[in-house]
Amino acid sequence: MATSVHCDIVSAEEAIFSGEVQFVSLTGSMGDLGITPGHSPLLSEIQPGPVHMRMESGEEDVFYVSGGFMEVQPHKITVLADTAIRAHDLDEAKAEEAKREAEQQMADKSAEFEYSVAASRLAEATAQLRTIRQIRQKLGK
Repeated sequence: MATSVHCDIVSAEEAIFSGEVQFVSLTGSMGDLGITPGHSPLLSEIQPGPVHMRMESGEEDVFYVSGGFMEVQPHKITVLADTAIRAHDLDEAKAEEAKREAEQQMADKSAEFEYSVAASRLAEATAQLRTIRQIRQKLGK
């Protein structure tokens, strides 16, 4: 049985990652998914949040995706994300500010705004902060 599988993470703007991995973990529309080499074919919507990967070398890397789709084939995993960022490139202060602004918009009943847009921004900022905190916890910081 193969010990690795090719994985691509692609955003609307660029290819973020392409390489061999031993394991990929992310949150799909029906819950958490863990993909290893030889996994059955699968197509799933993915939720905003972290994508954990264990490389062929044993090292681990984390990416943030804002949502999208994942396709699993026997020899390839493809993550098609609206936005994908290496987790260490996330800006915590910017995410906190976006979360605060979205919460204020949703709390202000007199303001004219798109509730669904504010809710989406809140979910994305919260997912970014969750990714940052998971990385900190893992690194013991």
